[in-house]
Amino acid sequence: MLVDFMAFYFPDAWRAIDWQQPHRFLDQELQKIVPESDTGRRVVDKLVEVALVQGGDQWIHLHIEIQSSRESGFAERMMIYHYRIFDRFRRPVASLAVLADNQPGWRPGPYRQSTLGCQWILDFPNAKLLDYRRREKDLAGSDNPFGLVTLAHLRTQGTRNQSARRYRAKYRLIRLLYGKGWAKSRIIQLLRIIDWLMALPPHLEQSLRQRITAIEGETHMQYVTSFERLAKQDGVQQGQVELLIRQLTHRFGPLPDEIRPRLERATPAEIETLADRILEANSLEQVFEQN
Repeated sequence: MLVDFMAFYFPDAWRAIDWQQPHRFLDQELQKIVPESDTGRRVVDKLVEVALVQGGDQWIHLHIEIQSSRESGFAERMMIYHYRIFDRFRRPVASLAVLADNQPGWRPGPYRQSTLGCQWILDFPNAKLLDYRRREKDLAGSDNPFGLVTLAHLRTQGTRNQSARRYRAKYRLIRLLYGKGWAKSRIIQLLRIIDWLMALPPHLEQSLRQRITAIEGETHMQYVTSFERLAKQDGVQQGQVELLIRQLTHRFGPLPDEIRPRLERATPAEIETLADRILEANSLEQVFEQN
């Protein structure tokens, strides 16, 4: 999905990257570069190693940040991450931001600092999702899956606290998705994203699934069964996360804000390891060491 993401939100950068070369996600390295204990709630969404078309054997690092709300120190945070990534790898870094907030006038950057003639400037490209509100027909007709993801995000913002409207919007989006003719794996991925973004009360969710199941019976396209199996697996893991949070709170008291998102990013194997450590650890730091 990274190729589609870059092509949709940052087409200039997408054209400059050699996608014939394998790209590599560096999530484990990222935890060493920006330790959560040092930065509080700050989380860099993705760090990826890619090759450039015109760079010969030059590899660079993409630092991609998804920001869902206005933050006064956002540009400074981008600068901090940018420098730390460069300091770790000594390779060029491209920092990119997707702004998913609901305030049209907020466009952070660039970061500037000037002292005694010494200047430090970091300008970074950003994609403001609210800018797509006037292009909803284009989003619906896009061959790029992130057109539909962006449309789902906008419909989610536009139906906050309006369950009936969201139900209708979600149904139309899923009908639209089914008409794309994409591979089953892509359809299921996007179903999961739409379902996560456009949460409904249980009775409306059940009604929606019944309508979609009826459509699948007519069109002989079965996606919901596979999707629901994956969603059930996600639900089991979420239950494990909640149990782990209760155990950690019981042992060590109120938890820092960054613990929940850290656990939600953990694999099932990592959650099991953390659960075992709670029994013998004397501190929260010991539970999370080397994780």
